[in-house]
Amino acid sequence: MQAASTGPSFVDLFTPKLLTVLREGYDLAKLRADALAGLTVAIVALPLSMAIAIASGATPAQGLYTAIVGGFLVSAFGGSRFQIGGPAGAFIVLVAATVALHGMDGLILATILSGLMLAAMGLLRIGTYVKFVPYPVTVGFTAGIAVIIFASQIKEIFGLTLSAPEPGALLAKLPVLWQALPSVNAAAACVAGATIATILGLRRWRPHWPGLLIAVAGSAVATWAFGLPVETIGTRFGGIPAVFPMPALPELSWTKIVAVLPSAVSFAMLGAIESLLSAVVADGMTGRRHRSNCELVAQGIANVGSGLFGGICVTGTIARTATNVRSGAHGPIAGMLHALFLLLFVLLAASAANHIPLAALAGVLAVVAWNMVERQAVATLLRVSTGDAAVLATTFFLTIFRDLTEAIVVGFAMGAMLFIHRMSTSVAVSGERGLGFEDRADTQGEDRIPYRDESAGDRDIAVYRISGAFFFGAAASIGSVLDNIGEAPKALVVDFAAVPLLDSTAAHIIEGLAHKCARDGVRLCLTGTNHDMRQTLFALGVKPPLARYEKSVEKAVADLRRPAETI
Repeated sequence: MQAASTGPSFVDLFTPKLLTVLREGYDLAKLRADALAGLTVAIVALPLSMAIAIASGATPAQGLYTAIVGGFLVSAFGGSRFQIGGPAGAFIVLVAATVALHGMDGLILATILSGLMLAAMGLLRIGTYVKFVPYPVTVGFTAGIAVIIFASQIKEIFGLTLSAPEPGALLAKLPVLWQALPSVNAAAACVAGATIATILGLRRWRPHWPGLLIAVAGSAVATWAFGLPVETIGTRFGGIPAVFPMPALPELSWTKIVAVLPSAVSFAMLGAIESLLSAVVADGMTGRRHRSNCELVAQGIANVGSGLFGGICVTGTIARTATNVRSGAHGPIAGMLHALFLLLFVLLAASAANHIPLAALAGVLAVVAWNMVERQAVATLLRVSTGDAAVLATTFFLTIFRDLTEAIVVGFAMGAMLFIHRMSTSVAVSGERGLGFEDRADTQGEDRIPYRDESAGDRDIAVYRISGAFFFGAAASIGSVLDNIGEAPKALVVDFAAVPLLDSTAAHIIEGLAHKCARDGVRLCLTGTNHDMRQTLFALGVKPPLARYEKSVEKAVADLRRPAETI
């Protein structure tokens, strides 16, 4: 006899895709494909990593360190063949707020703690459940983040000079930016506008060209050649060090850990959602399947590694992952090579970044923010479903005006309630006449349709079928129908053949029905129940002689035709 399957083993769940690809066989042609894809992704990641880090309140060098260390570790240990890790625009709001509250040491500590949490989530197999975050929630908070990112770049796009530090909250930020409008730097605005126009133009007419790099490099050359009066990486940050840092722990104390813990939880929550969404996108593009829990462990390792090298939060990045797939990557080695190409830039050409205008990087982020808004998805959700539109709008506005973590939690709760409502309204009770005619009982159960056995005199056998998931959300309405069957029959059959799920609340309703039938002298038979249902019902005492169990309605009716004492 073949042993029953116990599901995937620990090794199956947590084997990195790198090992899977190497076991399949890896040759020079595949290495060439991965090297070309890795170089393409590195070209995209170079300006993005610096721009995201600057917008987050970190230095451009930290953005590169994050992409190098995090990107390498995500690909080396991850559960996706094509995932590209690095700093992500979705984290800008959280990272900037953490830097403002706890400083750079606090950010690095929160990054390391979030890595430990992500690894624990993966080992506890929580990645399986992250996919249950409702789609309107992800669309809503992504659109909200995009608005905040764009607002955060207005100062750099127009080269504004503020009289006080720029507020983080959107409602507080906008009046400050408005008051600073007279200080607009025309050169900065032109650089940002030219950067955006170049990116969009190349995307339309030369989509295979590296538009981001060309736009940023062109702005740097123009700034240097014409001596434009704009801030650059060199003037604000002193350039990018041409050395790679050694790993080091941030300042550790129990007080500091407690202080940054909420930020770490937010990083872990958003990192899990973003990385697994990115992996799902890659699966859809390639037909492959990722290992979600292995991916979370890799994200955890990458965040710990990034923090040790002075980097910021790491997650899977949808745009860079999609670029990796479209560039013909074969497996995780492409992501590892992308990190090595970025490392070579730091070691050999870091000084070339000194002339990059901050307005150009702000233009890059403006395009990123525009692309983050899934406009078609927003329009569809607003048009198709009032409930989904409410979840989307609530998540969006909470993200903008309150807090990203609060937005996700509230949005998820609203999505869950909407799902429960939809499931509860899909459950129905129907009565049968002659096992052939079916009619739906109303919610008050006034329309009882008994099965009449003409050969058995005046004995009535009422048959009711329940269809749909019978759970706490539907228990009240179904219980109302069953409690108000009407004139008590001599026997009652309740069929569960079309019920995929019965929880303890629903079982309690059936228990009450069984006791009511016993008091009224009605014989109760339950049909179509599976093993799990019977276990739940037995635990509440719904078992012979209180209730009989049969495989089918036909068998139950045939048995109930006989006198009770012969059964």
